[in-house]
Amino acid sequence: MTATPGSTSDTPRVGIPERLARRMSMPEQHEYLRATLSRRGLLRGGAATGGAALLAGGLGAGPASAAGRPARPSPTLVTSTAAAGVDGSLVAPFGRRLAFGADPRTQMRISWQVPLAVRRPFLRVGLAPWELSRRIEAEVRPLHTPALSKKLPEVRQFHLHAALDGLRPGTTYYYGVGHDGFDPAEASRLGTIGSFRTAPAAAEPFVFTAFGDQGVSYHALANDQLILGQNPAFHLHAGDLCYADSSGHGKESDVYDARVWDQFLAQTESVASRVPWMVTTGNHDMEAWYSPNGYGGQAARWSMPDNGPDPRAAPGVYSFVHGNVGVVALDANDVSYEIPANRGVTGGRQTAWLERRLGELRRTPGVDFVVVFFHHCAYSTSTHASDGGVRDAWVPLFEKHQVDLVINGHNHVYERTDAIRGGEVGRRVPIGATTDPTRDGIVYVTAGGAGKELYGFGPGVRDSYEGAVHDHEHILTFHWTELRLPDPDLVEWSRVRYTGYSFLAVEAEPGSRPRLKVSALAENGRRVDAFEVVRGG
Repeated sequence: MTATPGSTSDTPRVGIPERLARRMSMPEQHEYLRATLSRRGLLRGGAATGGAALLAGGLGAGPASAAGRPARPSPTLVTSTAAAGVDGSLVAPFGRRLAFGADPRTQMRISWQVPLAVRRPFLRVGLAPWELSRRIEAEVRPLHTPALSKKLPEVRQFHLHAALDGLRPGTTYYYGVGHDGFDPAEASRLGTIGSFRTAPAAAEPFVFTAFGDQGVSYHALANDQLILGQNPAFHLHAGDLCYADSSGHGKESDVYDARVWDQFLAQTESVASRVPWMVTTGNHDMEAWYSPNGYGGQAARWSMPDNGPDPRAAPGVYSFVHGNVGVVALDANDVSYEIPANRGVTGGRQTAWLERRLGELRRTPGVDFVVVFFHHCAYSTSTHASDGGVRDAWVPLFEKHQVDLVINGHNHVYERTDAIRGGEVGRRVPIGATTDPTRDGIVYVTAGGAGKELYGFGPGVRDSYEGAVHDHEHILTFHWTELRLPDPDLVEWSRVRYTGYSFLAVEAEPGSRPRLKVSALAENGRRVDAFEVVRGG
């Protein structure tokens, strides 16, 4: 999360009087705002009814539709005559991105964007780039953002999605996206063909990567390219994706520019079109314009697995298994004490689901490790410090089910703890060490150096990383309480600290003695941290 810029006095906004906003939840603010905008004529027409009505001659919900999918964004998008008449051959898709379905062995979701309305969007897929014989109609999820100030224009965005099921495990597929006038199977379009590989039927070694707090910047792009060089099976994004909402409070008064999403998706395409880009929601991803819970925009842009407790209330909550690793994505906005706009959004369903899902993964044959990722930090000493809401709601469950690795963002640094058990150091884990979660406790990694402006650590606290170790026996920090107050902590668990752009790379090894080899890499490729996780050693 970045520092919070306020609305400037020379930028008039359609908003809620501050005296009312302080007493209103996000859904209440959303309804107030919708009524105000409707009276002022900024939203034209009724609720969006489907792709066929929104894209000239286009298709309605296609194969990617499913019962229980998050509700479509409610503002209407009306296709203009000019857009309807655009020659499709002049409209190039962009922002291609992959995501697993609930079963990465047999399911893949492919999403992309077009800058203008097009007719009959589709996906082609096959086993060779010159043989894309299977054609699948795409689902349309449009977004309309009204002009939120005199400095920001009205924005219309067209997000397209296709679901692939029944794929072969461990197989490379090739795909292309198109519409009337733009067919990726044509010889002149072969340069737009992408590829992906499904998860294997049996566990084999693989790498995955992770970070949070990316935004649009040179550093974000540099990290993307370095990640691509790791050849990961998938990437975990721990929230605060693009910072179109630069305030991050989850309020309708947040500064918001929808066009930043176009930049972000174009930036990310070089890696996300080849590597499943598995995202969850941070505080900057709550966008009050599209739905009462602020996630209507996320539901339009992304197609994550819909096997969480409530895809409508929390589309960033889901789980999947790849090889010998079970992965759980959580929405920490639901439990955060620091930023309470969406606290309680699932009514406790997420935490109850987490308890069940962790138990299921621990009982699943072949799953050696469980990795959990979400945005707000359970344990960090940087700017936002630790969120007591996360600690109260989830850390006891992590410890009960002996989670092997927890990955967070929110603080724009790299920080890694010792193994923690019961809030204290269970075992020191210096760089290069091995830890056993069944005995020592859990290592928590803050990987928030994806590309947004960096934070730092407290006065007198030095960075400590591979090649430049400066241990502190105690660090004065704090955690957020339920009253949204910082409560001081004097901690011993901050083992590695790096103020630089970076990401996490994890190598999973199955076999008679399975292990996770965890490394942190700076944007110049230098390793700044390394440790291993082995169970029952």
